[in-house]
Amino acid sequence: MTLADRVNTFGQVMLARYGERVHKVAIDAGFTCPNRDGSKGRGGCTFCNNASFSPNGREINPVPMQIEAGRRVIARRTGARKFIAYYQAYTNTYADPAQLKARYDEALSEPDVVGLSVGTRPDCVPPPVLELLAAYRDQGHEVWLELGLQSAFDRTLERVNRGHGFAEYRQALRAARTRGLQVCTHLIVGLPGETAAHARISLERVLEEGGVSGLKLHPLHVVKGTRLANAWRRGEYRPWSLEEYIHTAADLVELTPAHLVFHRLTGTAPANLLLAPAWCAHKWIVLNGIEHELSARGSRQGSRPWTQQSRCVTARELRARRSGFNATAG
Repeated sequence: MTLADRVNTFGQVMLARYGERVHKVAIDAGFTCPNRDGSKGRGGCTFCNNASFSPNGREINPVPMQIEAGRRVIARRTGARKFIAYYQAYTNTYADPAQLKARYDEALSEPDVVGLSVGTRPDCVPPPVLELLAAYRDQGHEVWLELGLQSAFDRTLERVNRGHGFAEYRQALRAARTRGLQVCTHLIVGLPGETAAHARISLERVLEEGGVSGLKLHPLHVVKGTRLANAWRRGEYRPWSLEEYIHTAADLVELTPAHLVFHRLTGTAPANLLLAPAWCAHKWIVLNGIEHELSARGSRQGSRPWTQQSRCVTARELRARRSGFNATAG
């Protein structure tokens, strides 16, 4: 069996929906972030160096040129002929709606681009932006709003200088849900001070809110040019082991209802930027490890689906709740 036999993956969902492979093409449209320009803070999140996940670095080429570059790479690798423009780097709803529309239209003007996946922060999706995305959806485009929550613990979000809390996520999610938008929530596993129990509670809170169509899981990795890198060098942060991440990711997959779509189960960084852990440079080692773990358990996504009625909270988790959530987050 493969991972797609045990997990409802984005690739398989797109294959069923379009009758052929559909791949995301990462786009850097030149946007910034309120946590960098002084609106919310300076310096960004402690773990953030966008070059670590943007294949185009910060050299901003025209969107059609970026799509063509991605198209060539993906064609060699999989032969896919349909694409979703993934606006990934920084905060891709942090601009005037007219400017956003111009950038999004550049991608959708390409005949083989069937939709948009827009990565952003929960505090940067005002009603005009949601209306713009809903209009694209109404035109027949595939549209995903990707909300970077990372953790449901306000204390953690403050520690990593995120600049928002769970309340902003809840508000954004509900506003998107009223417009029928597909929302993919990002969660980072292994944030400073967090354990596997924290990751599970964060997932529970996301599921409890409802309105989520997809999930992304990322292991926290240490990359150059970040405050997290400085903390790691001082011995103040210990990255998770591969085994710890695989076990926790498998737990979260089992708890996730079978109909939700996993857009990603791991994340990587280029070797020239990655400091630790070394295994974050090898996507397939992680994905194969998760599949093997689920196979060894004889389980799959939704084997132990979370519901409000079936919640079973241990004493350790209760302590995590009390220590980690403030009044607005729990």
